[in-house]
Amino acid sequence: MKKQGRVISINGPVIRAKGLSAFAMREMVEVGSLRLLGEVIRLEGDEGILQVFEETQGLQPGELVVGLGEPLSVTLGPGLVGAILDGIGRPLGSLLQKTGDFLGRGGGLEQLDAKRNWEIFPQVQKGDIVTAGTLLATVKETPLVEHRLLLPPGMEGEILEILPQGFHDGESALARLRDGFGREMELPLLHRWPVRTARPVRQRLRPEEPLLTGQRVIDGYFPIARGGVAAIPGGFGTGKTVTQHQLAKWSDSKIVVYIGCGERGNEMTQVLEEFPALVDPATGHPLMERTILIANTSNMPVAAREASIYTGLTIAEYFRDMGYDVALMADSTSRWAEALREISGRLEEIPAEEGFPAYLPSRLAEFYERAGRVTTLGGERGSVTLIGAVSPPGGDFTEPVTRHTKRFIRCFWALERELASARHYPAISWTTSYSEYAAEVRPWFETHVDPHWGTVQDALRRILAEDEQVQQVIQLVGEDVLPDEQRLVALAASIIKIGFLQQGAFGPDAYCPPEKTFAIMELIVHFYERAHDLVAKGVPLRLIKEAQEVEALYRLREIESDNLQAFEGIRRRLESRLERIGAERLAEGRSQR
Repeated sequence: MKKQGRVISINGPVIRAKGLSAFAMREMVEVGSLRLLGEVIRLEGDEGILQVFEETQGLQPGELVVGLGEPLSVTLGPGLVGAILDGIGRPLGSLLQKTGDFLGRGGGLEQLDAKRNWEIFPQVQKGDIVTAGTLLATVKETPLVEHRLLLPPGMEGEILEILPQGFHDGESALARLRDGFGREMELPLLHRWPVRTARPVRQRLRPEEPLLTGQRVIDGYFPIARGGVAAIPGGFGTGKTVTQHQLAKWSDSKIVVYIGCGERGNEMTQVLEEFPALVDPATGHPLMERTILIANTSNMPVAAREASIYTGLTIAEYFRDMGYDVALMADSTSRWAEALREISGRLEEIPAEEGFPAYLPSRLAEFYERAGRVTTLGGERGSVTLIGAVSPPGGDFTEPVTRHTKRFIRCFWALERELASARHYPAISWTTSYSEYAAEVRPWFETHVDPHWGTVQDALRRILAEDEQVQQVIQLVGEDVLPDEQRLVALAASIIKIGFLQQGAFGPDAYCPPEKTFAIMELIVHFYERAHDLVAKGVPLRLIKEAQEVEALYRLREIESDNLQAFEGIRRRLESRLERIGAERLAEGRSQR
């Protein structure tokens, strides 16, 4: 017999009900005749409080509350890749067929299509002893992704029966096994997992490999490691969403999970229209063949917005357990925090800073700590790299969400409104941003790209750091009164900002491989060092600055990625020009003597 209660009062998505003494915390429920989905978030004796993931308009006191006997869970299995889901894991395509252009309410939690057939390739046989994480079978889900069906955590035993190779639907039993106590059980092809519970791993690994993004300001200046955590804070119009789109398109992850959490409907529409048309640059296949989109716009119920983050995380961990590198984009965690604030206010909890609940930092910590590079239960290596956008009101980085987020991340890509207004994109500030992964991934770059990667990167940082001081002097007294050494710093920094840090989101420069990134960095640093030597010998900076070869440095990013030998040609011409300038100046000095 199902557990039942009755609605007492309704306050938006927050409902008080009685008769819940047999219910459990976080248990999923169906409310009213429409079977609105919700979960128990507080129990007080026989009464309790529910949060409902759907619109509660029209719901009345006295209607039934039915317990479903499990926490909020997502169905995991073939059919996830390429899907567009709502905040609680329901495919929007199926909802469109069921309710039309406007989403209906209620009707239960229907997630993956259990009637769809998949070609199963078994990897074990009768009599095999299997433990959690053992590969049982594979499915070619898309041309880019092999779906690996693993024995779920907490299970082990002897295989009594396994599905034969062939086409089977999601309702089939993948295997039948007997555990160590002699109990027999069936393992379904599709299984469910509670979204607020992290999936277990065998071991957590150090973040020593970079996640290559194809964005020079990230790979070359503020790198992120596989399994790392990063935040992209910025005010309205600074390019948070476009930056995350770039990372989703170009990062060298096997699976991309993109969560549109509380974003405006037009932005989410752009994502839903753009992603299916994108081509994966590595394979030439549609990018959706390795992407999962979760759409939960700002006009959807706030409870579902709060849950969407966990839905996406659980799906990311599921593919990580297969041994894949997963990139998860959350856009934006500020809207998620606002959902927490609204629900907390309706619960009449004592507010903390700016009305956010006092447990905001702990929720952020729970969210970011689920990222990581791990050894899975099956012995594979996988990772979840978590990149969360933050939308501080007015671009104020001291507001609670941004400030608390900085406590739990190691990569901070701060977007500056001044840079965005100047059409400098990505508008990632080179003064307030930072990456604590830079030292950890440097050995990888020095091994796989160039042994001088770290030396060149440090030189680039020193130039920009010195330029900050030079720019302060220029604002006070102008550039003309500065000595040539300082004007050279300003010139080199200008080349770095325009020729290296700027990168368009469209066109051939949208993706920059690490080899091209290093070639640009190294050539700019080489120019600075050679010019510095000439200036120290008395060569006027004016002669160096007027050279056409120096002007070409501003356009290095226009060189095609498959034409890296062009950098060597530019270097030779630049070197010849600088030597000629130095020789002419030396000869002029001798004639004057």
